Amino acid sequence: MKFKTRLRVTLIIIIVLPLALTAMAFCGIGLYLINAQKGLPIGPMDYTVLSENLQEVVRGTDRAYNELLKQAKKDPSRLEDKGYLEMVNSEIARKSTYILVRKGDELYYAGNEEAARAIFSELPEYRSSEAAEEPGLYYEEYDKYVRQIDFLFPDGSPGSAFVISRMNALISRHLLVDMFVAILLILIFTGIMLTKWIHRGVFTPISELNVAMRRIKEGNFEYALETGVRGEIGDLYRNYEDMRLRLKETTEENKEQEKQNRELVSNISHDLKTPITAIKGYVEGIMDGVADTPEKMDKYIKTIYSKANDMEKLINELTFYSGIDNNRIPYNFHRINVADYFGDCIEEVGLDLEQRNIELNYSNLARPDTMVIADPEQMKKVINNIISNSIKYMDKPRGVIDIRILDEMDSIRVEIEDNGKGIAQKNVPRIFERFYRTDAARNSAQGGSGIGLSIVKKIIEDHGGYIWATSREGEGTCMHFVLRKYIELQDERQE
Repeated sequence: MKFKTRLRVTLIIIIVLPLALTAMAFCGIGLYLINAQKGLPIGPMDYTVLSENLQEVVRGTDRAYNELLKQAKKDPSRLEDKGYLEMVNSEIARKSTYILVRKGDELYYAGNEEAARAIFSELPEYRSSEAAEEPGLYYEEYDKYVRQIDFLFPDGSPGSAFVISRMNALISRHLLVDMFVAILLILIFTGIMLTKWIHRGVFTPISELNVAMRRIKEGNFEYALETGVRGEIGDLYRNYEDMRLRLKETTEENKEQEKQNRELVSNISHDLKTPITAIKGYVEGIMDGVADTPEKMDKYIKTIYSKANDMEKLINELTFYSGIDNNRIPYNFHRINVADYFGDCIEEVGLDLEQRNIELNYSNLARPDTMVIADPEQMKKVINNIISNSIKYMDKPRGVIDIRILDEMDSIRVEIEDNGKGIAQKNVPRIFERFYRTDAARNSAQGGSGIGLSIVKKIIEDHGGYIWATSREGEGTCMHFVLRKYIELQDERQE
């Protein structure tokens, strides 16, 4: 439930519930007091008795009594007129008072028929034909106060008019006390109920969220908060879950990256140690005079140069890797002709492969005018990294590397296949991960930082292409990557 809705419900409850409970208490207490006064079972209730006090009863009784007394003295025939009597009775009925007129020994008129018959036999007899003001009588058994006016009807029959008031109107004092206590209890009950409701709906979830945030602060990202509640509390819980999962993912990524960085440092240190040791050994040989002939000196210097190149390559890979992490790989895209570009690359790598006794086969099935948008330097890095990887894991006496360019409608596919030792099928999907090596027990001859293929994947994807590998253990591996063709617009051709 939303906070706005919760506040509206709270406001309605604060207003409506106390009023409803107060009305119920008013009716219940009034009903109890009335019947307690009567000593009768609970029955129909006259609500006027709950709001009157003694002064109101007396004033109403006096007005009716004085009106009837005046008519008895001035014109007794009016007291025979039931319409007139009904009018006077209607003025005092709401004051818990009614009129009763007796003619002879018979009931002539009663403002309250049922109550009049109950007390009729107990009323005093006719005392004088002269209308005079008489003191009232109190009937404790009926809890009634009666005032009598005697007169003669026009036919000479003796008549008496009685103004009868119910004295149980005095219970209004008790009612006020009881209602005060009831209202106090109602307000306490309403306050407790609303407090519990708000505590359960607001403070309890906030307390749980506070505990969860402390767990996050302590580095515990496993403390989940799940709820089906709607509104702000539900949104808060769901936002916490999103934050927790993201923090957990980020923390795990940071840990993995730290692990990879440590592994990178370890790998680079290991790979640098080998050429440095070799360079140091050959330099010591030169210093000690071991290279005592021009041939040996030339061999030592070439070896030192080769090892220095290996070190430079490793350092360049490390620098390039840093650029990948910061998305700072420098690209300089150009339109390049596929046939010309790959022809030059083949010539460049061919000499090195020939020296290593590795056969290079090249075929281009794309049209001679096929163009792509690419960075020549970065694409050369892709080809060199793939071929270097093939050389590194070549285990055949006579190595073979095939480079094929295939035409695929709006793109070209480049395949670089070797006949090396291959990769286990379960490891093929992981070879493009950073620092992943199929041979964990790497030897110094193979070397490598483990980021070569991850660099290749990054460059190809930045060119809008994609790369994958197929391999069979003992037979070799084939790298496939696809680049989109550059399609010249018709307007450009016309120009």
